Amino acid sequence: MQGDIDRAKLLSRRVAMLGIGKIGLLSALVSRLYYLQVIEADRYRLLSDENRFNIRLLAPPRGRIIDRFGVPMAVNTQNFQVQVVSEQAGDLDDILDALAALIPLTDHDRQRIRREAERRRGFVPVTVRENLTWEEMARVQVNAPDLPGVIIDQGLSRDYPLRQLGAHVLGYVASVSEADLAAGDDALLELPGFRIGKAGVERIHDLELRGKGGTYTVEVNAVGRVIREHERKEGEPGADVRLALDIRLQQFAAERLGEDSAAVVAMDIITGEVVLMASTPSFDPNAFTRGLTGAEWKELTTHQRAPLTNKVIAGQYAPGSTFKMMVALAALESGAVTPDVRVVCPGHLSLGNARFHCWKKHGHGSMDMVQGLQNSCDVYFYEVARRTGIDRIADMARRFGLGQRLGIDLPGERPGLVPDRKWKKATLKDIWHPGETLVAGIGQGFMLTTPLQLAVMAARIGNDGLKVEPRLTVDTRSAKAIAANPLPSIGVSAKSIAVVRRGMYAVSNVQGGTAYASRLNFEGMVLSGKTGTSQVRRISASERATGVRKNEDLPWEERDHALFVAYAPEESPRYSICVVVEHGGSGSKAAAPIARDVMREILRHDPVRKPRDAEVAHGIQEEGPA
Repeated sequence: MQGDIDRAKLLSRRVAMLGIGKIGLLSALVSRLYYLQVIEADRYRLLSDENRFNIRLLAPPRGRIIDRFGVPMAVNTQNFQVQVVSEQAGDLDDILDALAALIPLTDHDRQRIRREAERRRGFVPVTVRENLTWEEMARVQVNAPDLPGVIIDQGLSRDYPLRQLGAHVLGYVASVSEADLAAGDDALLELPGFRIGKAGVERIHDLELRGKGGTYTVEVNAVGRVIREHERKEGEPGADVRLALDIRLQQFAAERLGEDSAAVVAMDIITGEVVLMASTPSFDPNAFTRGLTGAEWKELTTHQRAPLTNKVIAGQYAPGSTFKMMVALAALESGAVTPDVRVVCPGHLSLGNARFHCWKKHGHGSMDMVQGLQNSCDVYFYEVARRTGIDRIADMARRFGLGQRLGIDLPGERPGLVPDRKWKKATLKDIWHPGETLVAGIGQGFMLTTPLQLAVMAARIGNDGLKVEPRLTVDTRSAKAIAANPLPSIGVSAKSIAVVRRGMYAVSNVQGGTAYASRLNFEGMVLSGKTGTSQVRRISASERATGVRKNEDLPWEERDHALFVAYAPEESPRYSICVVVEHGGSGSKAAAPIARDVMREILRHDPVRKPRDAEVAHGIQEEGPA
């Protein structure tokens, strides 16, 4: 009996302990549920929404590039795309075969589509073709019932309505590379199909043209399939970039250069605004937007006349006789010679056992400095360079912008080269020889310049020695602000510059001057300039004895470069210009006539002095110089 009582008590205690345990577990469960569903409700609601909703980036419209009067040079156009959803398409190869009967599809396209379809989830669209024409898009839409999984999407793509005109300045956009991703921290770079500036203004001003991305929120299921769009916030469009170029001048210069491999650049010698920059041959930047074929890329990169190179800033040429102004100024400023010192030119100058020839076989006779410039007498400048010395000449050339990058807002500018004793010792581990000074005195030897540098040199001569620097965008400061910040001087006396200016005037306007045949007198405004002919091959002693072959008898790549620099109008200079025609022969025959015609067009339109109301009529509202 007592045993039954003890067992009952033990059982009761166990039941009580089990009950207490259950109550404890239930309390813990209730407490946990309360914690999760009440106290932590906001947190888990957020996590749930993050799983349910995906926030995706929207690419903003890219800013336009316009000329100084608002003419569009780079814009955005509607871009129709064909996409395919592989899980809806069934047999992908059959769909691609059907599409190929409607729109062009290469084997490379097919390989890319298959590769992307394998890499992505079946419900994610894969781009088949971009930049469809209206007719191509219509053909696909009409046949849509027979093309399961094929959809038409639309967006914006970059378009250059002027095509080759100004292509070297504008540059182009292209897809983001792995290097771009590593170098940038903008989430837009990770968007499929997003394009950034790769050259020219598109590259230099990429961030401001790019704008800021928007977002849109989509609701997805557990496997990531989009159910519906929930919310959209548009981004901030890119800013427009207004260039100093006048597109009318660009077109005129391109037509005037024709098929030549050449460069022409003109700038305002007061503000530094580049109103014209043309390089030929050119290319169509739209080809980079749609994607170049292998054959197109090979043609561009192997072409003998380098259509992808902006020769204005990246072409490096011996300046030839256009450099003689620097020799003259160095001599005048150092006191090595005076303007009236005369040198007799018999057609050559001897230095030791070497003979240095003048371009005129039988010589020019007795020359002073102005006559030496007018006739471009080599012997005169051999002697002046010998008396002045290479270091003084090099210092003067650098003051005028030669042998250095000028900082224009374009990528790819090359520095050229102005040699001196220190450079040769450091670079070639050799001393400077006297004969090299004579060769440098006529702009040959180691000397290299770009057309932009030569235009700046002419500008600083035309503005009496002010340190103007080139710029490709419009100076938006007010006239008062510009006047309050005058250009610094390069430290050359106006008296010396006046002598050189008289020589440049004589070159173009006095009978016998090397550019007299290309003189300009537009409504009483004249041009002052200097011709240059730059050798690209060495003329042997035997050839001189038997007769130097004419340029037209040589292969194109062995002919001399033709150069011409100038400013105008002489009475009140406002524009400088440089023309370089690769392998064009004589500067007086090939380059000077082009410069004359282009300068006449510049003076006719006078873009930097165009009235403000005319600019507003072209759609330009920003404040800028008159």
